[in-house]
Amino acid sequence: MAENRASAYREGVPCWVDAQLPDVEAGKRFYGELFGWSFETEAEDGTSYGGPVLARLEGAPVASMSAKTDGRLPTVWTVYFSAPDLAALAGRIQAGGGRLLGEPRAVGPYGTAALAADPEHAVFGLWQAGRHPGFGRRHEPGTFGWAQLYTRGTEAANAFYGGLFHEALFGPDARPDFGRSTVTDVFPPPMPPHFLVHFRIADTGAALDTVTRLGGRVQVPPFTASYGTVAVVADNQGASFALLQR
Repeated sequence: MAENRASAYREGVPCWVDAQLPDVEAGKRFYGELFGWSFETEAEDGTSYGGPVLARLEGAPVASMSAKTDGRLPTVWTVYFSAPDLAALAGRIQAGGGRLLGEPRAVGPYGTAALAADPEHAVFGLWQAGRHPGFGRRHEPGTFGWAQLYTRGTEAANAFYGGLFHEALFGPDARPDFGRSTVTDVFPPPMPPHFLVHFRIADTGAALDTVTRLGGRVQVPPFTASYGTVAVVADNQGASFALLQR
């Protein structure tokens, strides 16, 4: 069932994902076939999205893709957490041992974005909504389903994010879309701490076949996690993400 685009993305809830890609047109072909997305670069009123290409599923916004401005930057999916008061949240990130990666950036009338890193240097985004509150659909095939932080130590991660996003993670109405586990649970030891964006799919085998047919690759075969069956893949440009069947 589609969810309302409620302004109800309270602080600390994953509310958006964006891919930084060398070739956005190739990304549109890959994800359009894999997830059934359509794409646009401006709103119905003619307002530009300010660089990103907006992905939609059955008309609802589900993700965006941006061209990398520097080839040295990673090809990566980034999860954004809702930040109704970005300045205040940035101060708490820094007080907890994290840092902002540059100044917040206004995206036209749609909102303000910033990148941050936690004390182990795992990168995540912050989104202070304007006209664009975030996902129009989630928790269904072809949309965002989960964000998993792979960290060196879950106790330190729980302390940092538990203090930062306490209500979203542990409040009485919490419905967390965000988990924490150690890197070595899934990846080899050299892998640095990072967030992994998960997209819901209906059939893991069929989705993996599509990924490989489109030039992507399977990085971690399907395994069972507490939140569903997960497979880690990379697209045909090297951006990693996970497929989640629940």
